[in-house]
Amino acid sequence: MKRSLASLSAVTFLVAISTGNAFAAGDPVKGKQVFAQCQACHRIDASGKSTIGPNLYKLFGRKSGSLADFRFSPAMTKAARPWNDATLDAFLAAPSQNFPGNRMPFGGLKQPADRQNVIAYIRSASQ
Repeated sequence: MKRSLASLSAVTFLVAISTGNAFAAGDPVKGKQVFAQCQACHRIDASGKSTIGPNLYKLFGRKSGSLADFRFSPAMTKAARPWNDATLDAFLAAPSQNFPGNRMPFGGLKQPADRQNVIAYIRSASQ
């Protein structure tokens, strides 16, 4: 069963990456509302300072585990995947499956629209 889930996660991740940024445009206003549940740990501001979780300002294009002031899990650092719409969508859908061994205690956003909206919000808040 674990092997099947791992294979399914890998296939899902590869499909997501291969589609690049071919996602429907999300609504940053709705995304801000969904992101409210993330704010206990994450911030998006130009200070660059992290809190419990890494600062998500200018996340896109940055590699996972690369923010200097945050102590990432070895899994995130080793993965070194560039954040884009596809990798963030896959991560937000199932964090522990797409980055096994990461420390984020979050089960994921199951609704694609919620993920697209959060992605749009993170992108707009980083402008």
